[in-house]
Amino acid sequence: MAFLADDELHGRGSATRDEHIAALFAATQFATLGLSPGGDAGTFLQKIAMPSPLPSRVQQRIARLENTPRKETWNAIAILRGTDPAAEVVLLTAHLDHLGIGPANAAGDTIYNGADDDASGTTAVLTLAHAFANGPRPRRTIVFALFGSEELGGLGNAGFLAHPPVPLASIVANLEFEMIGRPDSAVPPRTLWLTGYDRSNLGPELARHGAPIVADPHPTQNFFQRSDNIALARQGIIAQTISSYGLHKDYHQPSDELSTIDFNHLTGAISSMLDPIRWLANTTWRPAWNPRGKP
Repeated sequence: MAFLADDELHGRGSATRDEHIAALFAATQFATLGLSPGGDAGTFLQKIAMPSPLPSRVQQRIARLENTPRKETWNAIAILRGTDPAAEVVLLTAHLDHLGIGPANAAGDTIYNGADDDASGTTAVLTLAHAFANGPRPRRTIVFALFGSEELGGLGNAGFLAHPPVPLASIVANLEFEMIGRPDSAVPPRTLWLTGYDRSNLGPELARHGAPIVADPHPTQNFFQRSDNIALARQGIIAQTISSYGLHKDYHQPSDELSTIDFNHLTGAISSMLDPIRWLANTTWRPAWNPRGKP
C-alpha cells in the first residue's frame, strides 16, 4: 500500500475534516520515525470504503453531526519489523477520529475536540512508535495502527480485519490505548486499568513486568466491548484496552479539550508502558484466554 496524496485526503468531502487532518498528521508523524514504505518496515494510510448503505444507526448519527455524506475512512499504520520473522506480532492501537462538529453546548461550542477521546491514546501510540523506531529492533514485529471511524461503530478496525497488513494469526496481543489523558480516582495515583483484565493472562503478566495496570474499576460500563479491541478479540486475538477514564463529564462533549489534559499523568502513563511492551515484544511468551474469557 502507498501513501494517499493530500488532495486525495481532502477531495470529495467524504469524511469529517478533523478525521482528514488527524489521518494526515498521523501519517506525517509516522514518516519521521525511520520507517519507510517497503523493505523491512512500512508506513501507509489504509483507505477503506464504508459499507453501502451504512447501517441506519450510523446514518442517523452522521445526520446529527454533519451534513456531508461519508463514503470512506482511513487507518494510519506503521510496521516495525522484528529481528525474528517467525516471532509473531504485537499490535498497538488507538482511534484517530472523534465526533467532528455537532450540536452546541451551553457555551455555544460546536467543536467536539476529543482531546482525551482519543487524542491521548493516539499520542501514546505515536510516542511508543517513536521510541521503538529509535531503539534496538525488537524480536517481534510491532504494528502501530490508528483506526478511523471508531465513533461510527468501528469501521476502521473492520477495514483492518478485512485487509490486515500482517496475518491476523500472527498477532499475539493487541493493546488499545483509549482515554489516558486524566487519572481515574477509582484507582491509585499513577495507575492505569485494563479492560477485561480477568479474561486473559495478559494483564497480570504485564503487571509482573512493571506495567502499572489493574482491573477495570467500572465493570458495569462494559468497556471491554466499547473500543476497537473487541472486534479483534472476536477474531480470537488477545485484545484489551488500557485506559484511565474516570467517567468525567466531558466524555463526548465539546468540553473534551486540550486544557483538561493532565500532562504529567499522560506522559507518565505512556512511559510506564514502554518497558513492559518492550518485554512483550522480545519474549517468547504468548498470552492466552482464561477459561470462558474469549468473547
